[in-house]
This record gives sequence, C-alpha cells and structure tokens, in this order.
Amino acid sequence: MTDAAESMSRLLRAHRSIRRFEDRPVDAALLDRVLVEALAGSSSSGNLNMISVVRTRDPGRKRRLYQLHFEQPMVLQAPLVLTFCADSHRTRQWLAQRDARPGFADFISWHVAGYDAIILAQTTALALESHGLGICYMGTTLHSMGAIAEFLELPENCLPVTSLVVGWPAEAPAPRDRLPPAAWIHDERYRRPAPEDIDAMFGEREQRGWERYRAMGPEVVQRMEELGITSLAQFYTSRIKYDPDRFAEDSVALRALLEARGFLG
Repeated sequence: MTDAAESMSRLLRAHRSIRRFEDRPVDAALLDRVLVEALAGSSSSGNLNMISVVRTRDPGRKRRLYQLHFEQPMVLQAPLVLTFCADSHRTRQWLAQRDARPGFADFISWHVAGYDAIILAQTTALALESHGLGICYMGTTLHSMGAIAEFLELPENCLPVTSLVVGWPAEAPAPRDRLPPAAWIHDERYRRPAPEDIDAMFGEREQRGWERYRAMGPEVVQRMEELGITSLAQFYTSRIKYDPDRFAEDSVALRALLEARGFLG
C-alpha cells in the first residue's frame, strides 16, 4: 500500500461526528484552501459546478441558524457553519447572458445540483478532518430548507442541501458501528435479505445503539417508557427520533418548496 493510500485509510478510519468544540476560530486562509481544493477534488456533472457554499461565522447569525437547526448546541459552540447549496441559479444566468436555450429548472436539475453539493460536502469534510478539524453533518437542513434559504437570501433555483458545523474538537467520541459488508455490498445484482439475515445484520447495532441512547439520561429513558419503546427500531421511528408523521409533513413542504424555487419546471 502506498503512503497516500495508507494516509487515506487512516483518515477514513478516524472519522467521528464532533459535537463539542474548542473556543478558537478556524483560520480563514485554511478554510479557503480546503474549499478550493475540495471542489477541485470533487466530481461535478458536466463540470457546471452547480453548487454554492455559505460560510457563517458571525455569532448573531449563528444564533439564527441554531434556531433553524432545532436548537442543537453544537451550532452555537462551533466557530463555523458551512451550508452547501444546490445552485443552478448562476448557471441559468450564464445561459441567459449568452443567448442559450434556458435549462436546469427541472427535477433532474435539482438532483444533479443536489448530488454535486453532497459530493462537495463530503470531500470538504474529509479535507477538514485531514487538517485535524472536526465536523458534524446537520440533517436538520432538510427540515428547515425554506427558512434557511430565506435567511441566507438564496435566489430562485438555489436551495440548501446539507450543512456542516466545523471547529477544533473538544471531544474524542468512540467510533460508531456500521452495518457489516454483507448487508450492503452486492455482487452483480441486489440480494434481498431474509429475516435471519436482518437479525444477523442488525444484531450488534441493536444492542450498542440501544445502550447508547438509553445512556443519554433519565429524561430520554422516561420518554421511551412513556411511548412504550422497547427496541432500537421502535426508537428510530418514534416521535423522539425520525417521526414518520413529521417526515410526511416535511416531504409535502419540500415538494412545494422545490416548485416555488423553480426546480419542478
């Protein structure tokens, strides 16, 4: 194995989601370098680069993002929030100024720009971690897309896809388990899991995850008991975690937002 491959392997194995940060800033020049190199090292459909990244450092503005991200403390504690956006607005403006046929205002273009933004976000995350910085993805971006777009003054055909909190780690959490390779690596065609496969794939995770969530404190345990939750699977689709009713409501809102922002043309 080459030195570069070994370095990458170590970096991947060392990944952790960081939610507690030291009280020191991220150097602006370092951040610029990381972002520029991350885009250079990321695949981009048609090399159109239909992405934008909004950097938020100002404490007052981070306070608003904290509210939009369901008041997760790490948003306030991290010195930096990066919001990755699917952005075909700039491309459409370029087309118009060159008398080209208008395009990139449809559902496929949303997917193209959105996936490019996710690719860039992950490359950026790895690059930041290679410099010793810690990151955590903010899944709440999907549930507050419209409000975040308004707050960041995003134009038509531009929407936030994901966010990263970034800073110098003030914790060293244990590695999180992943599903075993047999659960998700397929040869030639998809292999549907049998009930006994599901038991084997999720067995260790069910034990560790159950213990981890119950260790969060007596309030969480009490809430689980009130809702009659007796397993990790039940916890994941409960009102505490990923509530299907909330997801259904937000899915309807997302479709309306995509239409309003010009991505369902």
